[in-house]
Amino acid sequence: MELKSERLLLRPLGMQYLESVHEYASDLENTKYMVYLPNAALEETVDFLQNLEKEWKKEQPDFYEFAIIYEEQQVGAVSLYLENNFNTGELGWILHKKYWNKGIISEAAALLIEFAKRERKLFHFIAHCDTENVGSYRVMEKLGMKRTAEYGGRKNKSSEEERREYRYELFLKETVE
Repeated sequence: MELKSERLLLRPLGMQYLESVHEYASDLENTKYMVYLPNAALEETVDFLQNLEKEWKKEQPDFYEFAIIYEEQQVGAVSLYLENNFNTGELGWILHKKYWNKGIISEAAALLIEFAKRERKLFHFIAHCDTENVGSYRVMEKLGMKRTAEYGGRKNKSSEEERREYRYELFLKETVE
């Protein structure tokens, strides 16, 4: 399965991208606002990618993690986790810091939203981020998402302090095909 835009190609994320994924997933600057990252050891990245490969083999996956290919390089990932009896999709992303501020995540997430609408009939999307992660919430706003909540209790892996989090939502109009 592949999703394409003018600049990007999205492919199932798996072990073939181990080196490039581990490079950004183990980088503290790249992951400082992430709940489950950074990965301290290569084995953490291996386990993550092996679990993704198992999920991709399902006829109807519970979640999707796509590698973002830009200029023939795997530069990040974009994900969709299905919730609420598969009526809601939670979006997530990570991008190698060398590629920040190029519109890559907005483009990849828009591709994923269209895929989810077409293939899984999803019309409600959510996303979360640390309140200090300006780049991430700007992507959400660019996608047309609206901030619907702010709350405490967030624990980023690289920080000992309790953080605050934003929740964004997007409701698409259902269309008759």
